Amino acid sequence: MRVEHLTVSYGEKRVLDGFSLEIPQGVTVLSGPSGCGKTTLLRTIAGLERPESGRVEGITPAETAILFQEDRLFPWRTVEQHLTDVLPRSRWNEVPRWIALAELEGEEHSRPAALSGGMRRRLALVRCLALGGALYLLDEPFTGIDPERTQRLMAFLKELSVPVLLSSHESQVLSLAHQVIGVDGFPLRIL
Repeated sequence: MRVEHLTVSYGEKRVLDGFSLEIPQGVTVLSGPSGCGKTTLLRTIAGLERPESGRVEGITPAETAILFQEDRLFPWRTVEQHLTDVLPRSRWNEVPRWIALAELEGEEHSRPAALSGGMRRRLALVRCLALGGALYLLDEPFTGIDPERTQRLMAFLKELSVPVLLSSHESQVLSLAHQVIGVDGFPLRIL
């Protein structure tokens, strides 16, 4: 999977300018300052932004699962329902495993307002992972999650058989990744 010569602008502001990147197997972290274009890159790969030029090869938007910087949880749905919403009925028996991965046992019937910020973030992350895909795009997935849980979740991500491309500023996440790509911008560029 790779992106080749992507160019994306917002009005006069060019965020990606002929940007290319190979996405290897394993967990790859994009590390760079806020506002340099990491989110735009993830959104373009997911098909949510249309590039002016360039292309994404080896993956279609339908094959990706994206976690946004915002949790985007439905306030009227419970923890359990957030997972059954993305899993086919034939896989609902997996819900306890995803709840355990998020370390939300006992919160199955809680709604997002009853959860802490870290708990909501873990729910959003496992909901994305439960959705499945040939590529996971995770935008700041560990915001508000304590270091011990981050380490356990990173260990899970590293065992996946599909590539994971995530953005993070956290040194712990960088130290646990298979590969770290330093970026700056803009436009976004590899250091």
